[in-house]
Amino acid sequence: MILNLSLTAFSQILPCLYRHSQASQQFLPSLPNFTYNNTIFPTSNIQHHCLTTLKGHTSYVSSLAVAGKFLYTGSSDEEIRLWKCDGLDSEFEYENLTNNILAVGKGAVKSLVVLTDKLFSAHQDHKIRVWKINNDDPDNRKYTRLATLPTLSDRAAKLVLPKNQVQIRRHKTCTWVHHVDTVSALALSRDETLLYSNSWDRTLKIWKTSDFKCLESVTNAHDDAINAVALSGDDGDVYTGSTDKKIKVWRKIPGDKSLSLVATLEQHNSGINALAISLDGSTLYSGASDRSIVVWEKNIGGNSMIVAGALRGHTKSILSLAVVSELVCSGSADKTIRIWRRGVDGNYSCLAVLEGHKGPVKCLSGALDRRNRYDTSYIIYSGSLDCDIKVWQIVVPLL
Repeated sequence: MILNLSLTAFSQILPCLYRHSQASQQFLPSLPNFTYNNTIFPTSNIQHHCLTTLKGHTSYVSSLAVAGKFLYTGSSDEEIRLWKCDGLDSEFEYENLTNNILAVGKGAVKSLVVLTDKLFSAHQDHKIRVWKINNDDPDNRKYTRLATLPTLSDRAAKLVLPKNQVQIRRHKTCTWVHHVDTVSALALSRDETLLYSNSWDRTLKIWKTSDFKCLESVTNAHDDAINAVALSGDDGDVYTGSTDKKIKVWRKIPGDKSLSLVATLEQHNSGINALAISLDGSTLYSGASDRSIVVWEKNIGGNSMIVAGALRGHTKSILSLAVVSELVCSGSADKTIRIWRRGVDGNYSCLAVLEGHKGPVKCLSGALDRRNRYDTSYIIYSGSLDCDIKVWQIVVPLL
């Protein structure tokens, strides 16, 4: 449990958890209808409740991924666990598939992404691992490890030429395909051919999902640890958020082989912990230790992001964000989850505050449950430093 963690271990878990947590962004306008001072503006007929609490991890839950009726969770107990949902109605039954626990590398499992037949996991031991999913029996999936990135062949190919070596410490070098610190986040391109990874080593890397070759590494992409990455499926822009308080926007310029830095977004006054982007790529959400969620929107030409305002209400650092259809979900060190929705008038409302975790909410994911002519039901998954995963149902009337 978290109470048994040493101070050093806790600082590694959440490098930006409480740093500057009392620094509020007074210079940014709060968006209308936002939650302020823990007061929720009335929203009729919103229903929300915790369907179940999933227990099994022996240390804090740091990553979640949803794939159909399966939920993958990763934690600092060096395990990835698989949970199966037996139905998508108002009542849920979850089974902990203990025979499908994957023993993984050293340190926390920081991020998970799922392809049809592959699972990618990012780890605190500087590695990315690839797991083969056997879909022959959907109710009894088998997993085998396909590769550890960077692969041996990729490393060997880069050893020949001195130009492939980068200095990581005063008297130590390695090839540019290596991450040399915690791999903090992963993201897939829309066509699922490319995997993006970022790290506390301040680099952003691009990998092929077919043969796992590292295609590119942006060295010193930020001035401090990179904590989050988000991809726009609309135009392919890549967003990275860092402890240096900046969000950087990267783009593949036609004719260029490498990513180019096209913008630096600066509004937060403390480290950025989480990023999420709307389904159409027009709106970016960033969460930081200053307790605010900054909303960025594409300008009229669609070439750059401009700040629209901030969503406030959390009393401590924002640690996780997720966009689930029309909802924006935020998890915080204050142990709560807030559910936001943008109305037809462009204003945001806080629909609900989900309470029940006994520790900071480190990761979020979700899916659309059902939709009819009257309302929409969503399922939200949250992982916390209390070692639990909670499953929530949110029922929202149509606008």
